[in-house]
Amino acid sequence: MGFKFNIKLLSPKLLIKIYVVCVFCFCYLLNSHGAQVAAFKDHRLPPKVSQQPYRTAYHFQPPKNWMNDPNGPMSYKGVYHFFYQYNPYGPLWGNISWGHAISYDLINWVHVDIALSPNKPYDINGCFSGSTTILPNGEPAILYTGVDTNGHQATNLAFPRNVSDPLLNVWVKSPRNPILSPPDGVDPEMYRDPSTGWLGPDGEWRFVIGSQVDNQGSAILYKSKDFSTWVRSSSPLHFSNKTKMWECPDFYPVVVDGKKGLDASAQGKNIKHVLKASFNNSDYYVLGNYDPKTDQYDTDVDFLDSKASFRGWSGLQTIPRSIWLSKSGDQLVQWPVKELEKLRTQKVHFENKELKGGSMIEISGITASQADVEIAFSLSNLEEAEQLSAEVVDPQILCRQKNASTSGKFGPFGLLVLASKDLNEHTAVFFRVFKTADSFRVLMCADQSRSSVRPKVDKSIYGAFLALDPRNEKISLRTLIDHSIVESFGGGGLVCITARVYPEMAVEENAHLYAFNNGSQSLSISSLSGWSMKKAQVVSIRKRRKPIK
Repeated sequence: MGFKFNIKLLSPKLLIKIYVVCVFCFCYLLNSHGAQVAAFKDHRLPPKVSQQPYRTAYHFQPPKNWMNDPNGPMSYKGVYHFFYQYNPYGPLWGNISWGHAISYDLINWVHVDIALSPNKPYDINGCFSGSTTILPNGEPAILYTGVDTNGHQATNLAFPRNVSDPLLNVWVKSPRNPILSPPDGVDPEMYRDPSTGWLGPDGEWRFVIGSQVDNQGSAILYKSKDFSTWVRSSSPLHFSNKTKMWECPDFYPVVVDGKKGLDASAQGKNIKHVLKASFNNSDYYVLGNYDPKTDQYDTDVDFLDSKASFRGWSGLQTIPRSIWLSKSGDQLVQWPVKELEKLRTQKVHFENKELKGGSMIEISGITASQADVEIAFSLSNLEEAEQLSAEVVDPQILCRQKNASTSGKFGPFGLLVLASKDLNEHTAVFFRVFKTADSFRVLMCADQSRSSVRPKVDKSIYGAFLALDPRNEKISLRTLIDHSIVESFGGGGLVCITARVYPEMAVEENAHLYAFNNGSQSLSISSLSGWSMKKAQVVSIRKRRKPIK
């Protein structure tokens, strides 16, 4: 709710394509960290695009004003629907409503009427995060968090007024709202973000709500026969005594072997379940085995870390991603949806180019501020790699200690994006290869420490280990660059890191793109393909109308 982030499963029977951002290797929307947001009056139009060097070209965002959490994406009658937390009246957080847009390809979008506005006593202080679920009769339903006149949170229900309308322009709140209020022992300000529902073999619906119970982060489980009257389960679906409040929980199945998407209610032996939650200002997930008969969820490990100045608007979404299990079955893989490729235009390509230690090459011929780049590196003589201490287990710390400016043997090597010609500004996405007692480890980092000469923007360094063997596999990187957002996918999506960056010099035609090797050992760019990206079409057909009672 509020500044927090979540993902929702597309339902039914679609590849899991979601709006996400990953700073710590999983998914959440990224807002303008450390950015000053200018005052904006309702009656003024946003400045011209030419005056907004940080506004993106092919990432989703409203024409103006504040947005944050993605809510309830789904497919209905051949149309993709995307909802999001939205302030209709300005670029700062407040007046939280459900914005609504539709698409036929997940890339080009049409803004339609706001789906939910805070106009009832039970949600007068905001219509916050929630989900959509497709019911057996084909009707979609929204579950969302409302904040009432006392500042207390509760769960509410809404349905489309006209189910024959593929655009679902008008939503009607249930007369039974709120359908759930915080139970005894739960702080009424720590009870939010209902997940997508799923059906059990007993014919009853389930969903979870994020909360804190007995000072432990919890996904409270509820069951219902009619999706309207809900009963709390005797025990949560999952909890952790290592965390506090959980926000934006999601629970969905993934197939063990393959990339096929599943309905939220899918069951079977060849399925694992993902539980995702937000806490400690990050998103985390855990893989486990779920017994739908007993609602027992068993996990082998604890949660995995999923680890600007704007004029008239704030916030955007990442490119939708497909999700599947890695070949090892112990982590999720994320990759931009294939539909994005139709925005590719001018192309540059080369193969088998040596990149000597301490050198770089400029990737020219494409628009460096609006690009899609795929690069793969080949390494030899790996016995020369630096030794990795057995005590070093935190990739975040390692990336900070050995940043893009710190030379090693194999690395840092990768891309310098949104770079000024003099390199005083650049964002580095790079790898390092280390030797361990019996193997090798590949570290992937995104270094924003020199992303901008502006003093008050996020200049964090993020990182994660990449689960591949550089002796047998090329080290690949795909990076989406769109003016103020950089999405990077390492090892085919085994690691993904997303950053918002706000250069002062490296904007528009003054942005440059380089492949670099700051290590002492030479390596080979086995292949590089880069494309300029066309602007996605985002239009509005919103109509002014009176709120539905």
